[in-house]
Amino acid sequence: MTEKEKMENCMLYDANYDKELEAERIRCKTLCQEYNNLPIQDLDSRRKLIKRIIGRTGKNIHIEPAFWCDYGSRIEVGENFYANHGLIILDAGKVVFGDNVFIAPSCGFHTSGHPIDFERRNQGLEYAYPITVGNNVWIGAGVQVMPGVTIGNNVVIGGGSVVVRDIPSNSVAVGSPCKVIRAITEEDKKTCWNR
Repeated sequence: MTEKEKMENCMLYDANYDKELEAERIRCKTLCQEYNNLPIQDLDSRRKLIKRIIGRTGKNIHIEPAFWCDYGSRIEVGENFYANHGLIILDAGKVVFGDNVFIAPSCGFHTSGHPIDFERRNQGLEYAYPITVGNNVWIGAGVQVMPGVTIGNNVVIGGGSVVVRDIPSNSVAVGSPCKVIRAITEEDKKTCWNR
């Protein structure tokens, strides 16, 4: 089994020293660098290039630079996707976003993790668990989503949260670690605040 196949199957794999994976990351990061250096007003070139970077996208996708990912091919984005500046997606594990996802600045989606013991970690071994984000989700500024997390539909994640566990649909969640603080209700249509 190749290191890439191990990565795709949520097994420990050689992330640091495998030449195939290194070449894929370099190719992707070169495209990200090109994307981040495009003129901000050149929306047509930005749309075309982001669709080359990301494995599958809806028609309407907008990501503000700077944007970085590891492979790109392991990311799927639904319709009406918007991400503000500073998005990082470490997509050794698959990362899937539903429709109508809004991501505030300086957010990260991190599928990769490392063994706690230093012997395996120093060998360059890591694991990658998928992240799934449902439809109609708003991710606040500075949120970090960790390996293996699923965020349901119609969810708001408060700014600065570190999401280490699944978040159910129709909820507001915040904190480090991120926890559900309440359900989203009809009353929320009467105000702009999430309290």
